[in-house]
Amino acid sequence: MKHHYPLIYRKLYGHYGPQNWWPADTPFEMMIGAILVQNTSWRNVEKAINRLKPFLEPRKLDDLPEEKIAELIRPSGYYNIKARRIRSFLSWFKTYAYDLDRIKEREKAALREELLNVKGIGPETADAILVYAFEKPVFIVDAYARRIFHRIGYDMPHSYDRFQRQVEAQFPPDAKIFNEFHALLVEHGKTHCRTVPLCGGCPLADICQKRK
Repeated sequence: MKHHYPLIYRKLYGHYGPQNWWPADTPFEMMIGAILVQNTSWRNVEKAINRLKPFLEPRKLDDLPEEKIAELIRPSGYYNIKARRIRSFLSWFKTYAYDLDRIKEREKAALREELLNVKGIGPETADAILVYAFEKPVFIVDAYARRIFHRIGYDMPHSYDRFQRQVEAQFPPDAKIFNEFHALLVEHGKTHCRTVPLCGGCPLADICQKRK
């Protein structure tokens, strides 16, 4: 089956409209949220973010002891591990004096490599930060993308990077498109293409093989 990712994008965009993602008040909040959402639901992340709100500025959060960060983010689960990850991320962020504009000047591949070298940040988290905080054109490979493309009938590479390259090759290098595509896939995964799919009214029904 021919893989046609822009068609999927257009169908989802036409059905759901713009998503205005990531759900955060600031880029810094977005980055912390991307770390907290690992292995948990967004509902739990929201609880943790609300507890962190008084400290959601880089210097304020960096001044907190790791034990205090862990206490505040307890609702997100694995809070001791995530506190260490936040501390590692802050150490990296501090090397840029917490300056987003300086970071945005970095070339995408080099910046991605730096993020992947931060303890506890894997490809999905790094790419979310690249797209939503640093406005770099990167496709985020997550469980929703894998599920949706598989059900449609696409045989996708197991490798994260090969999967990513395959999708990116069909789009212009535009961060807004990859931002929107990821958000649309998440929305579709929650609304229709759930673990047990709800196929009635699905905007992809006419191109979907409905594979298990």
